Amino acid sequence: MHSKFTTVTDELYRYLTARRTERDPVLAELVEETEKIGWQALMQVAPEQGALLTTLARISGARNAVEVGTFTGYSAISIARGLADGGRLLCCDVNEEWTGIARRYFAKAGVASRIELKIAPAIETLRALPRSESIDFAFIDADKVNYRNYYEEIVNRTRANGLIVFDNVLWGGRVVDAGDQSEDTAAIRALNDFLPTDKRVECVMIAVSDGLTLARKRAPGEVA
Repeated sequence: MHSKFTTVTDELYRYLTARRTERDPVLAELVEETEKIGWQALMQVAPEQGALLTTLARISGARNAVEVGTFTGYSAISIARGLADGGRLLCCDVNEEWTGIARRYFAKAGVASRIELKIAPAIETLRALPRSESIDFAFIDADKVNYRNYYEEIVNRTRANGLIVFDNVLWGGRVVDAGDQSEDTAAIRALNDFLPTDKRVECVMIAVSDGLTLARKRAPGEVA
């Protein structure tokens, strides 16, 4: 079967990122500050991912959101801005230094009142949440070996038609490199193979930045 695709050159990527609604000076400033950290700045979501997260949160009517892996706050700000009135975002991270930057930019972006940041292992924070199906929207972008563990804690707490988004599912192309058997790559590869078989959700993988998977929680009795 013929694949329909467009190779994204540097010029085409600049064209793509210039044509989105969100052109926020606060986020632009955050990008500049994050770049000063060093190579770890690569962990920050791409601008088009941030804009997509805002749109997904908004169109899903999300009020109760969870983020696993906050870094310096770009994705958290993006999600918080898309929440319905009175919405809340729980951010899970373990790094005080990087989330210190995030806290400053939450305030600058005017979303600090919507965000609760928990500095602790994310799996502990998630397991401490009520068992009720109350999560509307979740974004998982942390240590890859625990993606499946985070998912299992989140999916059972997600309401019908709630959305779970995973970042880095293409993993720089290493998911299709048979020679790469590293722990992180194996974990992403296993998750990518598992999600389409999980009857609790329906999912689609999209080639935005390093790849995103969108998983919608099925309603009770919904035919898979």
